[in-house]
Amino acid sequence: MTMQKPSVLFVCVHNAGRSQMAAGWLRHLAGDRIEVRSAGSMPADQINPVAVEAMREVGIDITAEQPKVLTAEAVQASDAVVTMGCGDACPFFPGKRYEDWKLADPAGQGIEAVRPIRDEIKTRVEALITALIR
Repeated sequence: MTMQKPSVLFVCVHNAGRSQMAAGWLRHLAGDRIEVRSAGSMPADQINPVAVEAMREVGIDITAEQPKVLTAEAVQASDAVVTMGCGDACPFFPGKRYEDWKLADPAGQGIEAVRPIRDEIKTRVEALITALIR
């Protein structure tokens, strides 16, 4: 097996909250050991400011990120695809690791509601890192 750096694609509908927080956690926790992508089936115009605030509270800056549209190429180029409420919008390719994380949507929520989502995402990202880096 080649020791190529694994890549992860996080997908949610708007690519503005959950997937951006997950990508931020993965970059923060895995450093350069894992390539990180995120996208949305219907990307928003900007990242959810409450998600940005929640991540800033734990020392992670995601302000430079922009919502991106989900492409089949991004899925195909990724070793693991983590979906968060995008349903059937995500293309399926054999041989990929797929996980569907059931998480509340931070859209329209205040910081008190977004913090537990952020913390749940961190726990799941830590488990994903352990599974991908052996």
